[in-house]
Amino acid sequence: MEKGVQVPPLPNNQQPEDRDSQQQQSTCWTSIVQHLQYVQPLLYPLVLAAVLFTMTGWWVAGLILHRNDLGWIVPSLAWLATSMRIITLHPPTRRYVGGVGRLLVLFIQRCHAAGCKLIAVRSQRLNRSLVAAATLIIILLGTFVPKTSKENTTGNRAVSLLGLTGFLCIFYATSRDRSRINFRAVIGGTAAQYVLGLLVLKTKAGYDIFSFVGNMAEKLLGFSSVGTVFLTDSSVPAMGWFLITVVPAVIFFVSFVQLLNYWGWIPWIVGHISTFFSSLLGISGAEAVVAAASPFIGQGESAVLIRQYMSTLTKAEIHQIMTSGFATIAGSVMSAYMQMGISPVAIISSCVMSIPGSIALSKLRYPETEEPMTRCRAPFGMVTQDGDALLRLEEQANMENATGSVDGKEETISNALHAVGMGSWLGLKIAGMIVASVLSIMALLGLVDGLLGWWGSYINVPQLSFQLIMGYLLYPVAFLLGVDYTNDGGSDLRKVAELLGTKIVANEFVAYGDLTTDPKYSSLSPRSRHIVIYALCGFGNLSAVGIQIGALAQLAPRRAGDVACVASSALITGIFATLTSAAIAGMLIDDESL
Repeated sequence: MEKGVQVPPLPNNQQPEDRDSQQQQSTCWTSIVQHLQYVQPLLYPLVLAAVLFTMTGWWVAGLILHRNDLGWIVPSLAWLATSMRIITLHPPTRRYVGGVGRLLVLFIQRCHAAGCKLIAVRSQRLNRSLVAAATLIIILLGTFVPKTSKENTTGNRAVSLLGLTGFLCIFYATSRDRSRINFRAVIGGTAAQYVLGLLVLKTKAGYDIFSFVGNMAEKLLGFSSVGTVFLTDSSVPAMGWFLITVVPAVIFFVSFVQLLNYWGWIPWIVGHISTFFSSLLGISGAEAVVAAASPFIGQGESAVLIRQYMSTLTKAEIHQIMTSGFATIAGSVMSAYMQMGISPVAIISSCVMSIPGSIALSKLRYPETEEPMTRCRAPFGMVTQDGDALLRLEEQANMENATGSVDGKEETISNALHAVGMGSWLGLKIAGMIVASVLSIMALLGLVDGLLGWWGSYINVPQLSFQLIMGYLLYPVAFLLGVDYTNDGGSDLRKVAELLGTKIVANEFVAYGDLTTDPKYSSLSPRSRHIVIYALCGFGNLSAVGIQIGALAQLAPRRAGDVACVASSALITGIFATLTSAAIAGMLIDDESL
């Protein structure tokens, strides 16, 4: 009998033949298990190959049958992304792909060096000036060459361009150390932000890609109503209440993200995006990882990816990490905005555009004056010039994905079903925090408005309110974004300024809620509404400061003082990074995108 196989005791009346038969069955099952252990390593690549061939067949069939009606770009990108992920799941193949990636990076570096020698650019300042001039030409051509429309006149585009330029100049003038500014990050970040906006709003292929992602996200979140119907009734989702439409979608989406994280998709996506930003903008690996992860897993949580480096980060890196969190939103709450009726394309494109925008403004406001530990490489050995690209990052992330936290206690994730369960519990906590925050903030705003109205009644201004005050204070900002100043006697400027004030003091949930439900905002022109959707799409509000300070201080208690010192500057920078995306949207939107 095999060692470790225990035969249960037999009843006294059982015959010896039955006892021998049961022993033979136990030996047989043990032999099967041992053979499966030898076969399992061979099954894994076979399963991957089967999935790859299936996806390839689906892609080819789609190109043949639906090339003209459903298009070819989206299925081709879906096939490419899935194939790349499947290939990198197989360790031997992944190493070959990493070698090809290193050769490609080396080839690009050699071409860049040869180009510099060819044009005899030996001065770093001259090289920087040429790149800045090229960026300016791209922005001017992309802004003023396309034909004008009713909602996007030449004057409107010029105002938005003035706003973008003004924001950059303000941060340059208030820079902590102008002599240490990394202009490669500033120019590259601004150029990348504009090119992304150009891709979404001016090209059919880019708009189709982001529209497809947005529609798929909206459909994905719509499946949360299936669970709502099961728990309540089929008529309940149609009621449109915040608790019914937003909370189930948040819980479902967080659990889905947790499942993707367990499978390794989130670290894979984040790793490649961070490699791109680190190579393009010359920022440290830690900054690139957090900036790339912020739209996926949110402020504070994205810093968990670099938690072993938190104690060694420079102040400029901490500033950049916090700015990335304030400038974008997380996928867990993105679902809530879509359920409120906000354009999925605008939300997703705003998040993507704000990543390089946050890097550009942060490097203007708080330049690097120290030597980052992860400069020219990303954490866990990911990057880029001489290491195994993404291998150690993904291995480390997979190790971290095997554990989760429940009520502050580490728990090992056993399988995909366990990951979904833990994600559901996390989603419930996030949804509860959202509901509690919105309820409390709305009540406090009501109290503030009541006190202001009481105070204003003594000076014959009984309509005095918080929104009215912020509407006048942020009036210039709304104008510089390119809001339509001709609609309804120019009232769009004050209304957009009110929404910006609500977003900064309360949060973007309250502001988006006012935009979609308050009748006074229904008169906004399509241009003004589109711009304000971009301008509100970020975590830059006062309550988020406490969230980020608490999260980062928990990861590195000894750096709590440094985190608090740069928090206010990072908040302002993150708010304006989101506003630069709105200004670029004002430069590029037309009747078709509206």
